[in-house]
Amino acid sequence: MPRFSLTPKDVAFYDLFEQDTANLVAAAEMLLDLFENYVDVEKKVESLKDLEHRGDGITHEIIQRVHRTFVTPIDREDITLLAHSLDDVMDFIEAAGRTAWLYRVVEPTERARELSRIVVKATLQMNEAMPRLRRHDQYPWILKQCVKINSLENQADDVHHAALAELFEVCRMDACDVIKWREIYEHLESATDRCEDVANVLEGIVLKHA
Repeated sequence: MPRFSLTPKDVAFYDLFEQDTANLVAAAEMLLDLFENYVDVEKKVESLKDLEHRGDGITHEIIQRVHRTFVTPIDREDITLLAHSLDDVMDFIEAAGRTAWLYRVVEPTERARELSRIVVKATLQMNEAMPRLRRHDQYPWILKQCVKINSLENQADDVHHAALAELFEVCRMDACDVIKWREIYEHLESATDRCEDVANVLEGIVLKHA
């Protein structure tokens, strides 16, 4: 027998999550532009910071809404976990660009560009999946999208391992540059890890409510 609620559910959560993933795409594309067109670095890093602040604002609004909403469209703990997982993706994207600026990187590596492209692809996949969370008939599609995001994370792992191996296989860089790039690579790879976390949360929501 269908279950009905006398209290309307606050579907604004869906709007906020969609705004959040769109903001992540903008940040990922800004990071890729930074590494592919390494000019106006400070300005681009400031733009990344602005996007990170916007994401923080969205996260704050989601958490506040959780506490003041009586009936939520999905479980409160899932809303909170999804919000924080998306925020973590943004934090690592911003950290990668900020670290390149703070460490005065002269020229990005091809591995950094490669990892940034994967981050863009993963955020685009999340952005495509999020609007479908409103519709139960789209849940099978979301599950397929989650598999794609997990696959991208595996690709990022491979690139990350190769990038670290290249840093140490020959003495082409001085020790300072090795330290710089090791940290930047870790931020980029962590961004894809957090994308996988988002996919796992989405998968859990779908399986719980399908």
